[in-house]
Amino acid sequence: MTWAEWAERERAEIVASGRWRQIRDFDAVGPRGTIAGRPVVSFASNDYLGLTEHPAVVAAAHEALDRWGAGSGSARLIVGARPIHSELERDLAAWKRCEAALLFPTGFAANLGVLTTFGGPDALICSDERNHASIVDGARLAHADVEIYRHADTDHLASVLRAAGRRPTIVVSDSVFSMDGDVAPLDTVVELCRRHRCLLVLDEAHAVLGPDPDVEGVTVLRVGTLSKTLGALGGFVAGPRALVELLVNRARPFIFTTASTPADTAAAAAALEVLRSGEGDELRARLRGYVERLAPGHPSPIMPVLLGDEQRALDASGALLDLGLLVPAIRPPTVAPGTSRLRVSLSAAHTAAEVERLAVALDELATPVAVG
Repeated sequence: MTWAEWAERERAEIVASGRWRQIRDFDAVGPRGTIAGRPVVSFASNDYLGLTEHPAVVAAAHEALDRWGAGSGSARLIVGARPIHSELERDLAAWKRCEAALLFPTGFAANLGVLTTFGGPDALICSDERNHASIVDGARLAHADVEIYRHADTDHLASVLRAAGRRPTIVVSDSVFSMDGDVAPLDTVVELCRRHRCLLVLDEAHAVLGPDPDVEGVTVLRVGTLSKTLGALGGFVAGPRALVELLVNRARPFIFTTASTPADTAAAAAALEVLRSGEGDELRARLRGYVERLAPGHPSPIMPVLLGDEQRALDASGALLDLGLLVPAIRPPTVAPGTSRLRVSLSAAHTAAEVERLAVALDELATPVAVG
C-alpha cells in the first residue's frame, strides 16, 4: 500500500463515520464577521474580554512590528530576547504573584514543556480525566508513570496519592475545563498537594472569571495562555524562579522553538495592562452578566448545551448558523461518545442584544442550556 492509498483509506473511514471536519473562512474582527458573504455573530471564540480588537492592544502590536519587525529570528537562547519578551514575563509573574515567568509559543507548548521537564522516570503524574489535550499529550511524552483520576473526584485523587507514598508526584489539572466550563475543586486539590508535597501544575487558560486559589505552602506552576483572556498568541508558565530557570535549560518546546513574534508579545503586554486596570474589572463584570443571562450561577463563559447525539448537535449548530449565530457542535473524539453538544463561548465584546438573540434562538430550538 502506498502512502497515498493509506491516506485515502483513512480519509474514507473518517468520512464514513460522519466525523470529517473542514476549515471554513470567517472574515471577522472580534465576534462579528461574514461566512460565505453572510453576516454572522460568533459564540465560538475564546477571546473572552474582546481584547484582540482593543485599540491599545492593536496599537502596541503595530509599534512592535515597526520597531522589531515581523519575527524574532530564532530561539531566545540562540539570538537573545527582545526587550518586550522580558518585560512581559516580569508582568506575568507579578500578575500571578510568582517569582518568575517564561514565555512559550503556545499554551499547548507550555504544558508539554512543563510535564516533560518535571515528569522524569522516577515521577508520577496524576491527571484529571477531562484535562486538555495538551496536558494529555504532555503526560504521554513525559518519562513518568501516569495515573488518570476521575473527573473532579478528590477522593479518587487522594487514594492515588496515598498509594504513591514518597514518590515524586505531579498533580495536573485545568482550573476551568474547556469543554464543560466547570471548575476543578481546587481548594481540596491544593490541600492534597500540600499534604503529600506534590508539585501542582495548574492550567488556567480559561480562568477569566476565576478561580484564583490560595496556593500558599504548595509548589505550583501556573500555566496560562496569551490567546484567550489576553486576546493575542502564546503561552507562559509562572512559578518559583528555580523551577522556571530549569525550564529555560530543559524544556524542549522552549529551547528549540523560535521566540514569539514581537507584535504578539507586545499585544499581550498591552492586553495585560488593560486586564489589570479598572477597565478590565468592567469587562469581567460585563462578561459575568452575560453568563448570568444564559446560565445563572455557572462559573465560566463556556457553557455546553448537552444534546448527546452527534447528528442532533450538528443539526442544532446548522440551524443556529442559518440564523446568523456561529455556535460550534462539539462531538467525539473531542468529547466522549454520547455527550455531543453545542459549546457556547461568551465574550465581553458581545452586546446584550446579541446575547439575548442567542438565548431566544436556543429556546426556539427547544434546546435550553443544560450545563453538564
